Amino acid sequence: MAVLSQIGISDILPPRIALGKRRSADDACTDSDTHEEPDPMAGKPRKKKRKHPTRLGRFGMKVAGLLAASTVRAWMSTLDYKGALYDPSVDPVDPRWRGQKIYIFWHENILAPLYLRGNCNLSMLLSRHRDADILLETARHLGFEFVRGSTFGGGATALRELERRGRHMNLAITPDGPRGPRRVLAQGPIYLSSRLGMPLVAMGFGYDSPWRLPTWDRFAIPKPYSRSCGVIGPPIVVPPKLDREGVEHYRLKVERLLNRLTLEAEAWATARTPKVGEVVARRQPAWSRLHPEPAHAAPPPHVGLGAATAQDLRT
Repeated sequence: MAVLSQIGISDILPPRIALGKRRSADDACTDSDTHEEPDPMAGKPRKKKRKHPTRLGRFGMKVAGLLAASTVRAWMSTLDYKGALYDPSVDPVDPRWRGQKIYIFWHENILAPLYLRGNCNLSMLLSRHRDADILLETARHLGFEFVRGSTFGGGATALRELERRGRHMNLAITPDGPRGPRRVLAQGPIYLSSRLGMPLVAMGFGYDSPWRLPTWDRFAIPKPYSRSCGVIGPPIVVPPKLDREGVEHYRLKVERLLNRLTLEAEAWATARTPKVGEVVARRQPAWSRLHPEPAHAAPPPHVGLGAATAQDLRT
């Protein structure tokens, strides 16, 4: 762990193993085709710097984030939430929750976890792109902390910060963001889980006939008073010190699981039928925030989907 604080992710594994999407051969060809040789008469080429917002711009961003958070609260509070958990103890609001975890869900479905699990000691990975600035302020008002960085900027810095946060906080990552491809898992979460020793929890969400934006992820906006369903997998323990082949093996494995859980949640929300072991999901903070001292009373009973099924998912 001490070594990770001094080096970046690209120093250990190739650049394609990082916190965002994997670069494809087409991307590499595009980069090489569009690269322009510097003009020797024009001097050294200038590097493009990210423009920092002015004080007025930052104030406007904070106001926009506050308005967006209020809209999310009001809009998402109208939904009917149902959940099915293979292991209820992975939910930070469960009194039996123990140990930090890395929660992953597709970028298009970020509204449900953003609304339901604020103030649950969660730190979210957000891109350094300016498009994520409003999301950052929105997440802050909804009870999330954040780390800025991705494959395309600040990856090594984000890795060091995620390592530090992971010692005392849960992490939340949209593994197909910030640019896609849609529903394709990046290798970053697998690498982090292997290096930090934190189990992964795949979370599939679905809405009943949501509106879809014309974005790369077909971002889902649930209709008011519709149903939202979540199917949450068991904790996945990734072996430590995986090599490139091991990271890719688990990447494919977790991607299949996350897509399977998401499709199951979408079909459940559309069918609007009861599910064995379903629970009503409510917006609430982490159990540890409400009960800082260990409770002496027995925790309330929960109905899961069975240890056998959870074991099947681990194989």
